[in-house]
Amino acid sequence: MQRLPDDFWDWLDPEWFSYSTLRSFDWVYPLVLYALPVVLLLFVLRWLFSLSAKSKLDLALFSGKIKWQWISLLRHIPTILFMLFIMLVLVALARPQRVNEQIEQTAAGIDIVLALDVSGSMELTDIKPNRLAAAKEVALDFISGRVQDRIGMVVFAGDAYSLSPLTTDYELLRESIKSIGFKMIANDGTAIGSALAVAINRMRDSDAKSKVIILVSDGENTAGSLDPELAAQLAYAYGIKLYTIGIGKDGQVAYKDETGQTLYVETKLDETSLRQIAQTGEGQFFRADSKNALQQIFQNINRLEKTEVTEKRFRDTRDYYQVYLKWALLLLLFWMLLKNTFITNVLED
Repeated sequence: MQRLPDDFWDWLDPEWFSYSTLRSFDWVYPLVLYALPVVLLLFVLRWLFSLSAKSKLDLALFSGKIKWQWISLLRHIPTILFMLFIMLVLVALARPQRVNEQIEQTAAGIDIVLALDVSGSMELTDIKPNRLAAAKEVALDFISGRVQDRIGMVVFAGDAYSLSPLTTDYELLRESIKSIGFKMIANDGTAIGSALAVAINRMRDSDAKSKVIILVSDGENTAGSLDPELAAQLAYAYGIKLYTIGIGKDGQVAYKDETGQTLYVETKLDETSLRQIAQTGEGQFFRADSKNALQQIFQNINRLEKTEVTEKRFRDTRDYYQVYLKWALLLLLFWMLLKNTFITNVLED
């Protein structure tokens, strides 16, 4: 329903009695509305009892039957008006109103950089469909759960590059993550120290209340010119918390080469190094050997680094019982006038 104009005669608009208008109201006392059919039933019973109790007198003045005349129905008008008066009073007592509620959310956001390993070993399929695809999918879910946080993206193999700056444009982040693929960095290897350095550089001038780096890797540091432990100390100096996630299983893992032939490689995660990095950065180390485990890890980080959202609610409540009360008073006035006219004395056929 469109909002009716707020003028003095607005209550006379019949739109107030339309089904859509009545459905649009919030009723403070909705139980009162159940009395409406009771009122109608009482008037019907009253009419039926009056028919059975009414005595008829045969008049000798007329011969035969008296022809029915529609004017005899006029005697019911006062009764109908009084019944509608009572029903409108009940509608007013139910107190129809409309509530316009506005919610204003404010949040002191967190700066987060995701550093994702895209080296060749992330193509292994011990985590379906492969390590990198699983990490990308979980990262997308993680972004969807954040509110007012600036998130950046770093990818690394033998070298490290910033894929996305710190931003709240989550749609841009999703597109950036979806674009991540194998061999996007020509130099293969695992430059964990360089990845941390690029991430630190992204947020060293940040004034966010909390700064976090989440590093996901499946190997040990084999490339780059910066030692991961030294990079972790730099992060600590800038007040950046480090979470490290070791992804994949140890032992022989099958994968298919470019010709489709199944090969087995021996993999072993450098858990000690990743754990030391997290400890230096006052964060935590997690081990993910399945996609479900990886999802659970990101959920844990999500709880640990929760953004505090302050919510303010503004309620604009407007009552409309006056409209139906005015209609009730108008009908009462008509009823009182008709009670003193010929209409109530129209003879019954």
